[in-house]
Amino acid sequence: MGSVAKKGLQQYLIQLQQHPLRTKVITAGVLSAISDIAAQKLSGIQKLQIKRLLLKVLFGAAYLGPLGHYFHMLLDKIFKGKKDTKTVAKKVVLEQLTISPWNNMIFMIYYGLIIEGRPWMHVKSKIKKEYPTVQYTAWSFWPVVGWVNHQYVPLQFRVIVQSVVACFWGIFLNLRARSMALTKG
Repeated sequence: MGSVAKKGLQQYLIQLQQHPLRTKVITAGVLSAISDIAAQKLSGIQKLQIKRLLLKVLFGAAYLGPLGHYFHMLLDKIFKGKKDTKTVAKKVVLEQLTISPWNNMIFMIYYGLIIEGRPWMHVKSKIKKEYPTVQYTAWSFWPVVGWVNHQYVPLQFRVIVQSVVACFWGIFLNLRARSMALTKG
């Protein structure tokens, strides 16, 4: 079994090297699926909601994977691949002031409008009430991930590391969105 896992990892790394964007897109989609399945089970949903799951996979693959790929390349280009403490701090601050608030807002809009099928007025109201808490929580969690990622992880693996952590963050966001949907009726 160990050799099967090792061969699988080797094939994955080859794909990551030869087709980085495609590999990150697929990885983000798969991890979004895992995140949503876990969130559905943890929130007490008995029968897996396939439409919701597919919409989450679409969000991960079509949005999160490509955005992460190009954003990390852009950061490395802006900061010329430097990894000194001052540069890493700048990368983390830039990430937390741009992509973090944007991603959380986009997720909340997508979840409300597309996944739940709620009207814009309901989604807007929910965002107004919940977004500050979600973003504050993100700012207490993601800077540490960003620091480790920018300081120690090679560029080609940063989106993968972020996607794995985002799998757990997605569970949090899903459960948060689900709890708000239940209280709103």
